Amino acid sequence: MSQHAHWVGDADIALFTDLYELRMLQAYWSTGMRETAVFSLFSRKLPERRNYLLACGLDDALHCLERMRFSPGALAYLHSLPDFEDAFLEWLSEFRFTGDVHAVPEGTPVFPEEPILEVVAPIAEAQLAETVLMNQIHLQTVLASKAVRVVEAARGRAAIVDFGMRRMHGADAGLKSARAFYIAGVDSTSNVLAGRVYGIPISGTMAHSFIQAFDHEIDAFRAFARLYPETVLLVDTYETVEGVRRVVDLARELGADFRVRGVRLDSGDLAELAFRAREILDAAGLYEVEIFASGGLDEDEIAAILARGAPITGFGVGSAMAVSSDAPVLDIAYKLTAYAGVPRTKLSPGKRILPGRKQVFRIEEDGRAVRDVIARHDERHPGRPLLAPAMIDGRRRDAGMTDLAAARARARDEVARLPDRIRDIRIADPPYPVEISPGLNALLRETARRSTG
Repeated sequence: MSQHAHWVGDADIALFTDLYELRMLQAYWSTGMRETAVFSLFSRKLPERRNYLLACGLDDALHCLERMRFSPGALAYLHSLPDFEDAFLEWLSEFRFTGDVHAVPEGTPVFPEEPILEVVAPIAEAQLAETVLMNQIHLQTVLASKAVRVVEAARGRAAIVDFGMRRMHGADAGLKSARAFYIAGVDSTSNVLAGRVYGIPISGTMAHSFIQAFDHEIDAFRAFARLYPETVLLVDTYETVEGVRRVVDLARELGADFRVRGVRLDSGDLAELAFRAREILDAAGLYEVEIFASGGLDEDEIAAILARGAPITGFGVGSAMAVSSDAPVLDIAYKLTAYAGVPRTKLSPGKRILPGRKQVFRIEEDGRAVRDVIARHDERHPGRPLLAPAMIDGRRRDAGMTDLAAARARARDEVARLPDRIRDIRIADPPYPVEISPGLNALLRETARRSTG
């Protein structure tokens, strides 16, 4: 029976893995396989309607590697299973991650087959890292890649607020999603814990239940504005246009004490209602009262609303962004690419592995990215190398790769360098070009011949 099944804490990281990983560890141990391996984590292809991915999750991935230990309780549990020898469990009691990680910094756009990170470590250490690294990188990259589309749809004309926590798939995702969204350019979150943990700006309005609990809508507005003078009032509980008129009534009643910052629309034709609301507010001289919209929004709806010229200055985006509803899964892989100094590959149809350690070079012209080249790590090519040491000998190397403010700024700058067709929320034609260098192609052919010979 589980003793503490509420949260995956640092003491549990080593067991946050698939059983076959531990079985392989014992097999490596029993056969004396201790040499250095290289594993590459990448996405084989882009989901539909994604022109690029925004790499995210490295901070949590490195945190997990730093704290990967087998506690006495974890070892006792493994001892209760029929799979593991006592001597192997004794070896596990001293387990530490001592390897290197080379990664693209968080907030970097990446494309198919490009390594998001590569692990260079004794094979058992690199193998055990697989599950937790894929879990952390996959979640946050999926969500950052969705959120950056929502931000792009707003085109700087409206703020984006993360409303998605309550429909996220679990508490861990609910917390880390806010971080991924912020890196992607989302302005704030309703998630109070994320505000405390990450320092992300938090914001919120009010729920329909508060208004329903009063006999009259105006009484609810009056009570809330008295407690929170600069609030945003939710006006669609009963009839949206009448709700806006009641805000005007409240303004007349409070006079100089009226400081309500905005009204929130949460249902109906948001663009049309925004025009109506703006007309009513302006006629009453409430030019400073802004219009905020929410209610099942995604990037397509936001783009369509703003294309109509709707006077909306902020959007609350929930479920569609929180679960990346149109593309919730990446074809992400973590594959062995070298062992004991020998490049390795896989030749399964549609699942090739580029062998050895690699580097990605981003070629730019006039400050805009034009193509990427995936090369052997020791090659030199024009352009910026994207992979950098993130961890050496089990210790972090460069905090700037995962610092939240730096990652947010990096995402903004790196996305701005992409071609307009790649930034667009529509499918890019042609897609962004990614080339395999002649040196890496030659290594792939050589490795394939040796593997099948």
